Amino acid sequence: MSSRTSHAVRVAVLADSDTRWKWGALTARRIAPGGRPTELSGFLLRGRATPTARQLDEVGASADDAPREVTGVAFLRELREEPYDVVVLALVGGAVQAMLHGIAALGLTRRPAVVTGYVGVVYEKLSDGLLLRHGADLVLANSRHDAQRFRAVYEGVGADAGSVTEAALPFLGGERYVPETGRDTLVFAAQPSVPVTRADRAYLLRRLVEHARLHPRREVLLKLRSKPGEHTTHVEEFPYQRLAEKLPGGAPPNFRLVYGNMGEVLDRTDLLVTVSSTAALESLHRSVPTAILTDFGIREPLGNHHFIGSGCLASWDQLDGGGRPSADPVWADRQGVAADGSYASAFDEARARLTKLVDTGELPAIAPYYTATTAPGYLPGLLARYHLAADGTPLPSSRTAQAETGGLRRVVREAVRGAARGAYRHGVQRVAPVIRRMGEL
Repeated sequence: MSSRTSHAVRVAVLADSDTRWKWGALTARRIAPGGRPTELSGFLLRGRATPTARQLDEVGASADDAPREVTGVAFLRELREEPYDVVVLALVGGAVQAMLHGIAALGLTRRPAVVTGYVGVVYEKLSDGLLLRHGADLVLANSRHDAQRFRAVYEGVGADAGSVTEAALPFLGGERYVPETGRDTLVFAAQPSVPVTRADRAYLLRRLVEHARLHPRREVLLKLRSKPGEHTTHVEEFPYQRLAEKLPGGAPPNFRLVYGNMGEVLDRTDLLVTVSSTAALESLHRSVPTAILTDFGIREPLGNHHFIGSGCLASWDQLDGGGRPSADPVWADRQGVAADGSYASAFDEARARLTKLVDTGELPAIAPYYTATTAPGYLPGLLARYHLAADGTPLPSSRTAQAETGGLRRVVREAVRGAARGAYRHGVQRVAPVIRRMGEL
């Protein structure tokens, strides 16, 4: 068998949403061992948030071939049949834990190095999410602040914290902000689930429109993540597009909805406003004036509590009056978004550690914190959701499904699944809100 240092590094990225695909694919490129070519294969875990082709194109992260939609069991079969050097799990915590146990159960002589992490700000379920990711060779932290928190959680439960590796968000970049004469653009970065209620989202839309009317020479853009019927990491029950259709009197000419790559939108942004979107970190990295809204309070469910100490907290009233927050440089540095040139070396440690893992002849067995001994009332049910038995092997029904290889049967099956996903999304976007409203009558 040839040495791992003599061939292209084969990387498989498994993601379950558009933003996690962006994180996973870009992370794989950032930390790939230097000096050797990299072959990146993309896989999309089939589920509620499986992104559309438009969403994948918009996030601007690509593989060497179009990503393939798979089940968790099918992905594990791919790893058994194909010799990958690295696997990047860009998934929710439960899916990461399932794949870790599934990979361990494959019993590969030379298993791939496994990398995972978070797509943005970690503001909720810290211990839950981290322990579900334990067992990966590298658990990437997006900042020094996160790395310290991650190690504290692992050490606090007696788990090995050696996998925690400080890095950064892989999609930061762009030119440092410089005001342009004659340009004044405010961008509101929307989130699919924050705030969650129709009333709160209608309030934000109304304030945006009122701000545009108060500042007729300012371009006011509502940056949207998805179109109605598309899903992201979270369910969006009340799309701003639908709410905008019912604006009394319509919208002023200097207000409009926009889509597209966030980096390209930031190229023309003079003030970024959001509740708690990761777009704020992209904006702060470029030194774009950034406002984190306090209109609904500063609360953990909103995620804006993460920005306490940032200097960016502001209300619409303050912004209407000309407020322009200025980020605290010490806070920004701790969050890994300081625009001081250090970002160029942010992935050096992760790249060096991954290179060492890839060059190792045989990696040790994957050892997650959660096992049948440490979490007997939790782990089996979690694995079952991904069609795995308690020992990480596919459930019998999954083996039967994988044995169905007839071409026509596969085409029909995919068509039915596609129709089912479309019906589900329609139900979430249109039917469910109506039923809830009827229930409130």
